[in-house]
Amino acid sequence: MADESESVASRRADDEPKDESASRRRRGGKKRKQRPFWQELPILIVVAAVIAALVVNFIGRPYQIPSESMEPTLHGCSGCVPDRIYVEKLSYDFGDPKPGDVAVFKGPSESWNTGHLSQRSSNVVVRGIQNFFSFFGLVPPDENDLVKRVIAVGGQTVQCCDAQGRVMVDGKPLDEPYARYDYAYQPGLPFATKVAGHLVVDPRGREFGPIKVPEGNLWMMGDNRNHSLDSRGHVEDEYSGTVPIDDVRGRAVFKIWPPSRMGPVRSQNPQSN
Repeated sequence: MADESESVASRRADDEPKDESASRRRRGGKKRKQRPFWQELPILIVVAAVIAALVVNFIGRPYQIPSESMEPTLHGCSGCVPDRIYVEKLSYDFGDPKPGDVAVFKGPSESWNTGHLSQRSSNVVVRGIQNFFSFFGLVPPDENDLVKRVIAVGGQTVQCCDAQGRVMVDGKPLDEPYARYDYAYQPGLPFATKVAGHLVVDPRGREFGPIKVPEGNLWMMGDNRNHSLDSRGHVEDEYSGTVPIDDVRGRAVFKIWPPSRMGPVRSQNPQSN
């Protein structure tokens, strides 16, 4: 009887691990109950918002062309469908703007920002909401953002013109196939003249300078030379018309709207001739 009892006990002991293993398999084989979509939606929205904020603030964001100053490269005018461009930031996180880059920057001085009106609401609550959405790229920044082409960089001397009416950097004429002029070069006619303490622009004129660009700054000009109030029109400000690199928002790389004008925005170094 003792041997029989020991045999039964032994069989029970052998069966217990199998039963426990089977029980674990049954528990592990149960499918996890999926959350309803409405419970997951807030999580998805937060993740998407964080990704959007990272992209907008560190990689790039879209901008709308505010004027015709960059025609024919970029299209913008009153009453038309302006180009929308994608502006990437990474290039200038690891290096400085180069001659020929099409760059977006905020107006660096009062001279550049004359006439600019904030698009923000006067209502404190609404303005706060607008600023919040701007952080995620859903509302434009509350600043006077402009787009021009880099012509000269810090340490270079820029002026116009040579005998053919071309802009010169460090005494060498530039090769600018992108530039549009509506008027023939008239020697002796400046682009801007100081009158009663203010600069008065004559769009028929080309001459300016020479101006040495301070280190850390850029000389910026629009491709549509007779219709661009660029560095030439601000030479009396504290930066002599130049733009500090710290005010540059990024490099235009692609036209994303309208579909008929979609395509890359190419840098063309005018000093490479």
